[in-house]
Amino acid sequence: MTLNLTKPIVFFDLETTGLDITKDRIIEISILKIYPDGKEETYTRRINPTIPISETAKKITGINDEDLADMPTFDKVAKEIIDFIGNSDIAGYNSNRFDLPLLAEEFARHKIEFDIKKRNIIDVQVIYHKKEQRTLSAAYKFYCNKNLENAHTAEADTRATYEILLKQIEKYDDLENNIEAISKFSFYNKNADFAGRIIYNDNYEEIFNFGKYKGKKVIDILKKDPGYYGWIMNADFPLTTKQIITKIKLELTQKKLKGEE
Repeated sequence: MTLNLTKPIVFFDLETTGLDITKDRIIEISILKIYPDGKEETYTRRINPTIPISETAKKITGINDEDLADMPTFDKVAKEIIDFIGNSDIAGYNSNRFDLPLLAEEFARHKIEFDIKKRNIIDVQVIYHKKEQRTLSAAYKFYCNKNLENAHTAEADTRATYEILLKQIEKYDDLENNIEAISKFSFYNKNADFAGRIIYNDNYEEIFNFGKYKGKKVIDILKKDPGYYGWIMNADFPLTTKQIITKIKLELTQKKLKGEE
C-alpha cells in the first residue's frame, strides 16, 4: 500500500511541556515527509522550551528540563522546520485538537506565517475514532498487529501514525486513497483556525465554534457586538484564532471605508 499523493505530505508529532495550547511549549518535534514517488525524509529535533516541563509531561515523555538545557530554542529552529514542511499536506494523531494548534501558536509567536487554507489536514485519530474508538497504541495494535515500542517519543509516534493511515486505507473501502478526501473525513468540522475556535459553514463563511455566539457568523457578530472583538483579544485564546478574527475585522473596516457596508 502506498499513499496516492499529488504533493508531499508530512506526518508529525510533538512532545510538549503540558497540554495548554496557548501557554505550553514544544520540547521535541519529529516530522516524516513522504513524497509522491515514495521517497521519505525525517526531521527530529529536541527544543529548549524556556519554561519548566510539567511533572506529568516528564513522566510521559521521559524528558527532563536538564535534557534540554543545551538544545536550541524554537526561534532558532523555526525556519528550518517551516522549510522542511514546505507546501506539504499535514497529518498527525490527535493533531487537529492539539499538535497542529500548538505548532501554529509557536510559529505565530515568532511572526512566521503558517497557513492551512492551501493544505489538506488529516487527523488519523479522528478516522480511528469514527471507525473504532481507541488510543494510538491500541490503534497500532489493531491496524498493524504490532506493539508500539517507545510510545510517547515523537519519532516512534510519528512513524506509527503513518503506518496506521496506510492500514486504514486498506481496511475501509469507503476511505478513498486520496489526500483531499481523507482530509475531509478526518475533520468533524472544517476549521478556519488551527484550534477549531472558528470554523466554516456550508457557504465557506467563518462562524464561531464557542461561547454565546456559537454557530453565528463572525462578521455578523463584529457588526452587532463590536465589544466582543476586544474581549477576545484580551482573553486567553490562541494567537492564530485572534489573527483570523482580526483579519475579518480589518476586511469589515475596509468595506465600511469604501461604503460597501
